[in-house]
Amino acid sequence: MAGSFRVQRLPSASPGIALAARAAAIVLALVFAGLILAMTGANPIELASEVVDASFGSSFGMEDLGVLVIPLIMTGLSVAVAQQIGAWNIGAEGQFYAGAFAAAAVGLFVPGPPALILVLMFFAGLIGGAVWILVPTLARAYANVNELITTLLLNFVAILLVYFVSTNAWRDKMANSATPRLSAEIPEFWGSIHWGLPIAIIVALLVAGLLAFSRWGYEVRLVGSNPSAAKYAGMPVRRHLITVMLLSGAIAGLAGMLEIAGTVHRLQGGISNNYGYLGIMVAVLARSSAVGVIFSAALMAFILNSGIILQTQGLTTSTVLAITGLILFLTAIGDELAHYRIARDKA
Repeated sequence: MAGSFRVQRLPSASPGIALAARAAAIVLALVFAGLILAMTGANPIELASEVVDASFGSSFGMEDLGVLVIPLIMTGLSVAVAQQIGAWNIGAEGQFYAGAFAAAAVGLFVPGPPALILVLMFFAGLIGGAVWILVPTLARAYANVNELITTLLLNFVAILLVYFVSTNAWRDKMANSATPRLSAEIPEFWGSIHWGLPIAIIVALLVAGLLAFSRWGYEVRLVGSNPSAAKYAGMPVRRHLITVMLLSGAIAGLAGMLEIAGTVHRLQGGISNNYGYLGIMVAVLARSSAVGVIFSAALMAFILNSGIILQTQGLTTSTVLAITGLILFLTAIGDELAHYRIARDKA
């Protein structure tokens, strides 16, 4: 005897269904974006062709995508790592600036051969990001203070700190709002794409392996999914929270180091381009997967690059932001709908 139908949410979606849902959402978003552009009097087909050709039809476009992907992978990974234990690191922007600040201090004031300086800058970036998330981490671990607020507020402190030193104490006399060029730089291997790209991918894969195949990763995931059960099982919940959040901040700080050592080559205000906040969207689109962050960062880089290209074609910033938001919004909906299925209740 046939029964009624109901909508059932599964705890996880199969990779095939999730991929199909995301692809359908992106196609639907592009259709809606085309309709919006047509209503403004533009030719959506010509604009789409221009975007694809400018992004993938030349080495210059590919280089732009590669440069954008590097910080997006790192900041997205930073947010995704914190989500593994049920925490939200909204301060990747500030940790990005803190890592850039610490790395710039080494690159400007520590003498030595470039190879050694790069290594020191690498660890300075890690330490800078970890130090910047230390207070929110301890506040959450020992006083249960919401890390959403504390990490967010520290973003403004880090941004103002970098603005201050780059326009005052560390200012280059030949430039009003930037420091002198750093003494060491990450070498490039294809155009403007530097070795920070493989470093970012390797870091993401290492974190994915650590979370998937180590005892520490298993306990972190268990703490994130059921803290009470983990505590009952004798797992060090507080210690895992501290280590995960410090790792999250260190990764965001490393993003800042890679940006100034590989792309900008000097410390200045606005070096982030909101990479820390965009990393939140990258992590959400990746569903907190360390490997998925690589692909969602590539998608985000393409969206950002497309927005820049569309602005050169005469579209306003508001239109580009609307199209970008529509794509991200429908993609997030597609990811969520992939968890649902229609089930039949049998009598």
